[in-house]
Amino acid sequence: MSVPTIDLEALPHNAVLLDVREDGEWEVGHAPGAQHLPASEIQQRCGEIPDETVYVICLAGGRSQRITQWLNLNGFDAINVSGGMQAWQANGRPLVAEGDGEPYIKM
Repeated sequence: MSVPTIDLEALPHNAVLLDVREDGEWEVGHAPGAQHLPASEIQQRCGEIPDETVYVICLAGGRSQRITQWLNLNGFDAINVSGGMQAWQANGRPLVAEGDGEPYIKM
């Protein structure tokens, strides 16, 4: 099954971004306004996913590809963000962190 994928440059301005990285990755740096739902908790917490197109992002694109496929097989409208948060940071997109530290993406 092919997984719908979008390049970061084509990501809509008003995209609902679903960050599926684990807690430690999220806390040190994430996209402003993104929703956090760790990949390890998706099945138990899928009721928290908005009923609209979600753009799924992880560190580099592997986890988000698997989660996007699972979401689409289970009735959601999901699109994988190619390159993940590594591409986000490399493109100079804004980052925020939980706490006082300078936000960054763990490589």
